[in-house]
Amino acid sequence: MIPRYSRPDMAAIWSPETKFRIWFEIEAHAASAMAELGVIPKEAAATIWAKGKDAQFDVERIDAIEAEVKHDVIAFLTHVSEIVGPEARYMHSGMTSSDVLDTCLNVQLVRAVDILIKDIDTLLAALKRRAFEHKLTPTVGRSHGIHAEPTTFGLKMAQAYAEFSRCRERMVAARKEVATCAISGAVGTFAQVDPRVEAYVAKQMGLAVEPVSTQVIPRDRHAMFFATLGVIASSMERLAVEVRHLQRTEVLEAEEFFSEKQKGSSAMPHKRNPVLSENITGLARMVRGYVTPALENVALWHERDISHSSVERMIGPDATVTLDFALARLSGLIDKLLVYPANMQKNLDRLGGLIHSQRILIALTQKGVAREDAYRLVQRNAMKVWRGESNDFLSLLKADPDVKKALSDKELEANFDLDHHFKQVDTIFKRVFGES
Repeated sequence: MIPRYSRPDMAAIWSPETKFRIWFEIEAHAASAMAELGVIPKEAAATIWAKGKDAQFDVERIDAIEAEVKHDVIAFLTHVSEIVGPEARYMHSGMTSSDVLDTCLNVQLVRAVDILIKDIDTLLAALKRRAFEHKLTPTVGRSHGIHAEPTTFGLKMAQAYAEFSRCRERMVAARKEVATCAISGAVGTFAQVDPRVEAYVAKQMGLAVEPVSTQVIPRDRHAMFFATLGVIASSMERLAVEVRHLQRTEVLEAEEFFSEKQKGSSAMPHKRNPVLSENITGLARMVRGYVTPALENVALWHERDISHSSVERMIGPDATVTLDFALARLSGLIDKLLVYPANMQKNLDRLGGLIHSQRILIALTQKGVAREDAYRLVQRNAMKVWRGESNDFLSLLKADPDVKKALSDKELEANFDLDHHFKQVDTIFKRVFGES
């Protein structure tokens, strides 16, 4: 985790203190279940909870023990025994390290995803507000980066809202995917630990039982989780790239908020750069970079190996912390985005009416002109505007004798109506936002 790109609540999930607290809860809940089943004395389970519940586990002490024994769970249990006393010998009975590690990881991922879902909700609220604010603000739509036909800035925001609504659904599904618990012992057969212990621990930790854990929870679950984060990152980059394009000097239809004392360049005082959206683009690349290692973690040897362990110690914290930061940054960017309708109109007018070329094409075909001929008639006039020989597409069409044979001046003018392009905006908004 890089402090520059970390927010406190998400970072805290991955702290050693939080990890060891979760480890203790898993072990203590397991002890409680074993006590009810008569496997260990009830007094021992009560003592474990009483002495460990509010204990502050010493991270440095655990690290020192691990340096000697070369095993993190054993180091933790050794330290707990120093706090709990003789009754600690009943902890971890019939369990294996993966029972603790895998269940803990999934608890952390569930907590992380709960924050990420809230992040997406914040972003959705900002997108919805800006969408309705600019529902009918005309702007040019672009394909291949070239002016195409008119759209509205509100529709741009509505598209992003719909996309991040899907992201939210995927995030909820990813949460369910990893919210499982395994307390099944060596190679996952429950030979030394009763399945009822697993069921109890799962319930207490807010998880479901893993149907077959083979000593480790299957990593296809985690692969899907991190793949979901990667898809969300890509959606974020898509929106960030749109902002970066709109802020270009030649476009300047929208730009990131620029505070009064902010500086854009160390050399050029006039600069206002899209640094936030560029940063989001970079962070998205990092989140996607964690997907491939997660996919490769699926293929473990037989019932388990630990080739996945080092990967997850990195990508678990880094992917969730980075995405949390980037989502918060994107929400703020959209919420405070500066929008320039006058520049949008200026760009709409830049090609002298060429944005209406399809309407003329359709109108000619409806008058009986063959499509190939209609296309040729419209294009030959359009190219004069494109090459800068004229800046008035409508006048060129009115002066074209072949066009005049099919369409009157009044009919041509009617097909240059900007509002025609927005007649279905309400329909799209109802699809995206419902009837509200």
